[in-house]
Amino acid sequence: MDGVVVKLVETEAELEAAIGLRFRVFVSEQAIPAEEELDEADATATHVIALYQGQVVGTGRLLDDEQGDAHIGRMAVEQAWRRKGIGAQILAYLEEEARAQGRSLCILHAQEYVKSFYAAHGYQEHGATFLEVDIPHIEMRKDL
Repeated sequence: MDGVVVKLVETEAELEAAIGLRFRVFVSEQAIPAEEELDEADATATHVIALYQGQVVGTGRLLDDEQGDAHIGRMAVEQAWRRKGIGAQILAYLEEEARAQGRSLCILHAQEYVKSFYAAHGYQEHGATFLEVDIPHIEMRKDL
């Protein structure tokens, strides 16, 4: 989408805006308990944001696991900005960041209702559906 810039979070204010967006999407919209939304991984994750005219309209994060794989998570887009390609821009940026960090596999836990979004971007289902914070999810993987 024109005018949207996806970038690494560089300041505390940007991180706070990203977390605020996550709370609006996951806690307010999806009723995920607030204590489940924030975790210790936020301190070490690579966070990205999508900005439009200085406003954070999307976010996501990248984590590493013990096997050296990249985990994408906490992807969220402001309700008014959904279905405009912002999620795809964030996903592509996170994948490129994973490559830059030497990763060759991206793993994510997709909410069941958005698995087709990830499938359209080359992710394949891996394993059975499971509950995460009482929401059906499926692990999905993509070789980079």
